[in-house]
Amino acid sequence: MTPSARVQAAIEILDEVIASARQDGAPADAIVTRYFKTRRYAGSKDRRAVRELVFRAIRRSGEVPENGRSAMLGLADAEVELAGLFDSSAHGPAARADGETGTSASLIPEWIQPLLSEQLPPDEWPALLERAPIDLRVNVARTNRDEIIGQFDGAKLTEHSPWGLRVPADTRVDDHPAFLQGLVEIQDEGSQLIALACQSADGANILDLCAGAGGKALALAAAAPGSQILAADTNRARLSQLPPRAERAGAQIGVRLLDGGREIAQLEDLAGQCDVVLVDAPCSGSGTWRRNPEGRWRLSPDRLDKLVALQERLLDIAKPLVKPGGALIYATCSIIRAEGADQARNFLGRHSSWIVQDMPFDGGREDGPGRILTPAHDTTDGFFVARFAKPC
Repeated sequence: MTPSARVQAAIEILDEVIASARQDGAPADAIVTRYFKTRRYAGSKDRRAVRELVFRAIRRSGEVPENGRSAMLGLADAEVELAGLFDSSAHGPAARADGETGTSASLIPEWIQPLLSEQLPPDEWPALLERAPIDLRVNVARTNRDEIIGQFDGAKLTEHSPWGLRVPADTRVDDHPAFLQGLVEIQDEGSQLIALACQSADGANILDLCAGAGGKALALAAAAPGSQILAADTNRARLSQLPPRAERAGAQIGVRLLDGGREIAQLEDLAGQCDVVLVDAPCSGSGTWRRNPEGRWRLSPDRLDKLVALQERLLDIAKPLVKPGGALIYATCSIIRAEGADQARNFLGRHSSWIVQDMPFDGGREDGPGRILTPAHDTTDGFFVARFAKPC
């Protein structure tokens, strides 16, 4: 592919990404992969170059671009070498028309800015869109960091998680022997700290209420192999990923698929039985924009309101499952107040006898009744976490 053809391919992919974001469809990574499956003529260098263009254009556009061409013209305004590639060549984009403008550069949609955590000043916003590192969680039930660190070139110990390693961004993990043997999993350090906040212990009954594909349940099982862990979720496709992951890790984790709207009845047998309930609630994903920058385009005020209502409902579902003296851990991968500190305050307002407990790690900053982790301050994804103890 010529350089101009690469730009045109990026425009076509961006058109699909924009449409998908508006319809809550496939993520950008999946769209890029699908695009090249039908274009076998593109070599590996072409695919890498086009993908790079697509994500550079996404990262610089906080607001939803009008279309893919507008997004790329905006990128060309910032990167002069791209401007000459709008040349009307056979496979390239049409030349820029007089007065044709590109998408303006911005980091965060204007409507979201006043909703952010008070612990996230504007000088930290750029880090929300910087490329994320690759973090590994060592399966401490079977090995330790000292034994694994030498198996990955350039690996370093994570600063806050006692289970983590940070490896170079180009590290191949999914075919590495340590991964195939269940000795490591890919997991952001912030996500590891959410599991650490649960303070799992052998013999404890632990419920991961919104388990998804089971990353945190696996971390809990590794930290306390003698605990009884149940992973529950309403998403069959995501939850079905956990059993093979658990088998690879040598972890014993129960799985329960829930019907949305019937969770209370389906969890009735656990009432007052759980030492720990983790509510890693569905959220805006604003803390993971550096991994999914088009997530800014997917969020709307209406969608945010629905997520906040769901989070409140999940907390109230979880509350009666905790035994006296047990703990409820609330977490979101969000930097928005309504999903973090405000949600935690509202829970305490409804259940004032519950006690706020400190986090068992030194990362993050106090944010209302909990702590917030951010890329700039902690070099993790953005997370809010709070730990509540049920009175005896």
